[in-house]
Amino acid sequence: MSDLVVLDFDGIHTADEVLNKLRSLQKEYLIDLEDSCVVERETDGKVHIKQAVNLTKLGAARGGMSGAVWGTLVGILFLNPLAGMAIGALAGAGAGALSGSLADYGINDDFVKQLGQTIPPGSSALFVLVKSVTLDKVLPEIEPYKPRVLRTSLTNEAEAKLRAALAKVS
Repeated sequence: MSDLVVLDFDGIHTADEVLNKLRSLQKEYLIDLEDSCVVERETDGKVHIKQAVNLTKLGAARGGMSGAVWGTLVGILFLNPLAGMAIGALAGAGAGALSGSLADYGINDDFVKQLGQTIPPGSSALFVLVKSVTLDKVLPEIEPYKPRVLRTSLTNEAEAKLRAALAKVS
């Protein structure tokens, strides 16, 4: 089961830096991220959400490829495989983009938007859905960024340990 952790940072681009750090730690097999999202709130209060996975683009690419294959096969039946491939790719890409935009993977988008409105102006937040983590090696890597725990799906005991570990630096 995955755990959701939401960390708040001073600075508008700090959450991006921490996410890049976590991705490098993932390559070292110290953390296994299922999904992540960065929320930045500008000083004027405008909120920007950056999803780790763009499902619309991914759906369009997959749909276009499968549509091209199916269109070619149908085009062969009508002795015009190139036209079938082109029409199939366009139809598949459109259908894939639509299904990708309607899908919600990982962290709930409404939750991200709602919590993103509560972070202070000029700061950022990092939402991470973690499958597994080696806390004693990951926490020292993110402590210099002075994160604050906003929300977690951890048990009360585990959340208290996380807050205490991160509070050592502050």
